[in-house]
Amino acid sequence: MSRRFDHLGDVEVFIRVVEQGTVSAAAVALATTPSVLSRALSRLESRLGVQLLRRTTRKLSLTDAGKLYLEQMRSAFTRIEEAERNIRGQEGELSGGVRLSVPTTYGHHRLPPMLSAFTRQFPAVRVELSITNRNVDLVAEGYDLAIRLGHLPDSGLVGRKLEDARLCLVASPAYLARAGVPTTLETLRKHVCLPFIMPSSGKIGPWLFCLDGKNIEWLPQANVQVSDDVLGIVSLAESGLGICQTYDFIVRSKVQSGQLVEILPALSGRSRPFSIIYPPHRQLSAASRALIEFILDNTPS
Repeated sequence: MSRRFDHLGDVEVFIRVVEQGTVSAAAVALATTPSVLSRALSRLESRLGVQLLRRTTRKLSLTDAGKLYLEQMRSAFTRIEEAERNIRGQEGELSGGVRLSVPTTYGHHRLPPMLSAFTRQFPAVRVELSITNRNVDLVAEGYDLAIRLGHLPDSGLVGRKLEDARLCLVASPAYLARAGVPTTLETLRKHVCLPFIMPSSGKIGPWLFCLDGKNIEWLPQANVQVSDDVLGIVSLAESGLGICQTYDFIVRSKVQSGQLVEILPALSGRSRPFSIIYPPHRQLSAASRALIEFILDNTPS
């Protein structure tokens, strides 16, 4: 009698090839040859009757069927791993891996102390952290979780809000001594502002203010504009180049130490939401669930 799942080795090859990006890289990781892995992929596609990967000389890409199969097989292997841990009586020591994508703001200024505490509590959990301002495709790129800024579109992802991060205006003491302290929105127009180019639109991101109880969007204009890394505006402001709007959690310690000065606090009161997201149909591992709850419980209010 033939075994029902004697092809699982080929499935593991498929997952590893996707994770490594090429058959050659996967062959190195698995200590075998590219021809062995290519045969495994061909067997799997023949068994399923569909093409999973588009293969060229330079790169691989998933077909729609490949994306669906990858997501479901990762979920299946996760459940197998959890079942084995439970049978071995190891459920008391959480283990496994979590792939997490976060923006630079969170990756440098919010997540480090939380992740440090999490890894001390769960030393057997392996966290693969990607710090990037690019919105990764969780399913296609194999991420379990991501932290995102802004109101989430109806993308089919599950989102749980972490916080509404307060915005503030800051400048260095040296800049304010040289250019003066703006006291109104009109006088702010005469100062050097440091805007950020939004990657989604390629346009300057408006500054958000609350004036006389009304929410307004104000478009800063300047000769120096920053793109790609939003933390760049803070570095430029700290060097004395001008004024920037950023999140209070990024600059609070610098304001307290005197490296930066908060200005126009009367215009504050606006915030932007950060959320943690994950695919709704994927069976989350115990490690992923633990990290989600840990971040939710430890995000400062």
